[in-house]
Amino acid sequence: MQLIINEKNKQRLIKLIDWLLYMLGYTIVFILVTSFFDSIYIDSNHLFLWSFLIILVIYILNKTVKPILVTLTIPITGLTLGLFYPCINVFILKLADWLLGDHFQTKNLYIIFFVAILLSITNFLMGELLKKIIKKVKQWTK
Repeated sequence: MQLIINEKNKQRLIKLIDWLLYMLGYTIVFILVTSFFDSIYIDSNHLFLWSFLIILVIYILNKTVKPILVTLTIPITGLTLGLFYPCINVFILKLADWLLGDHFQTKNLYIIFFVAILLSITNFLMGELLKKIIKKVKQWTK
């Protein structure tokens, strides 16, 4: 069986690798960040699996619900000079908490706010790191 890789399939493969690296890295970061706080609980049975599912749910919510929330809250975000934006991330985390039930629980709103800010920062840093990795992969595949 011969695998034929044309330019279109190569781009899809790079996007898939990018997405998988992002999800796995973000899962590890999520486990590390939430391990510092007692007010965020992840089911310890199959910790990595539940963390990956939490990140998958957050990813889906960020792609579907978050753009609507950002659009609706533009006036509030503008008045607060962007300080309301982490509140949207807190809402996404609480929504993920509600969707996953006993496997993911958040208790203290202030800690969740702090975790949302930490996750936003690490999300930005991971995005920059993944851009560098993808550039290297593109160079290797040429």
